[in-house]
Amino acid sequence: MLLLLAMFLVFMLQIVSRYVLNLPIGWTHEVSVMLWIWLVLFGASFVVRDSEEMRFDLVYAAVRERTRRLMALVTAVTLVVLFTLSMPATVDYVTFMKVEKTAYLGIRFDWLYGIYIVFAVAMIVRHLWVGWTSIFGKAPEAYDPTKASSGV
Repeated sequence: MLLLLAMFLVFMLQIVSRYVLNLPIGWTHEVSVMLWIWLVLFGASFVVRDSEEMRFDLVYAAVRERTRRLMALVTAVTLVVLFTLSMPATVDYVTFMKVEKTAYLGIRFDWLYGIYIVFAVAMIVRHLWVGWTSIFGKAPEAYDPTKASSGV
């Protein structure tokens, strides 16, 4: 919520500065983009529940529990493998980006994009759990549109 509030305030400052005061400032756009990246990736890592993730709801709700378990397992294994395989290149790229800085504020890109590594690790852990529960626990619930939420 605080990230979204900060992004809104900076965005409003940018609008007032550009269109009311006729004094465009560039750092506000940079801050808005940084806050949006962190908002999306941090939210997906720690706020959005598994039941709020996007799915093919029509197919998912139409199949039996055993098929939902299999679908969850296939998805979990695929995502764990892909995120794990991409992790060395991701870490290498993010650490390489310490040589680049943002145009206005001079913030190092490795600090800015470091949240992606956190996101990738969170997705690996989350989908290991999804895979485990699909094998040994109960099947994920079928989609219920009466319980839909915004996700964040």
